[in-house]
Amino acid sequence: MNSGIKSILHLTKMNSRLKLRQALFEQDCLLCAAPSGTQMLCPACHASLPHITHACPRCAAPSAEQVCGECLKHPPAFDRTRAALEYAFPTDKLIQALKYGGQLALAKLFGELLAETVADQPRPETILPMPLHPSRLKMRGFNQALEIAKVIAKRFDLPLAPGLAQRVVDTTPQASLPIDARHTNVKGAFVCDKDLRGQHIAVVDDVMTSGATLHELSKILKRAGAAQVDVWVVARAVTHR
Repeated sequence: MNSGIKSILHLTKMNSRLKLRQALFEQDCLLCAAPSGTQMLCPACHASLPHITHACPRCAAPSAEQVCGECLKHPPAFDRTRAALEYAFPTDKLIQALKYGGQLALAKLFGELLAETVADQPRPETILPMPLHPSRLKMRGFNQALEIAKVIAKRFDLPLAPGLAQRVVDTTPQASLPIDARHTNVKGAFVCDKDLRGQHIAVVDDVMTSGATLHELSKILKRAGAAQVDVWVVARAVTHR
């Protein structure tokens, strides 16, 4: 190998190392482009996110940290919900960029934000990402709930079980339906053939709006024997079931 080729290879390696170092240590904030060090958001933008501080412990709807009237009248199948952020700007745009724009790096950000939010919660035995129907998974190429759940499972060293339940009906997207039609839309959408007797399961998802999908999945998990089902979501829309 002549000296010219060796020099080119050396420069290529140096450039690769430099790019890696920049990716690891010299990021720019996703929202304002200010230097953010090793984080995806700078401290100011992180603080300005619509963090949820007071919420119903059952469904995470805005509340004075008491079970809300809707949950008292119509208790959901899940036992507790923790949500990191309100589904408002810029959270909504960031989630859409992950979900529909394939910006998978955002899954790490969401996983870290959600991990912070649930750090004080009792540890479940298993984490279940919200299942996608195979046709939807094929179209999108990834399950955003699974990508987020991977971060949390690694952070807390918890088992991740994406095959614990399956979505067997490719339902109409919930966001396109009126609130009162959403429970009917997802009825029978999930199956679980595992024996979950006595288990504590945490379901991870990106967004909770009416809670109908999470209720239906939790109902199936309880039917399989789960003793407790917690819901961990990145964002909660300010809309009741």
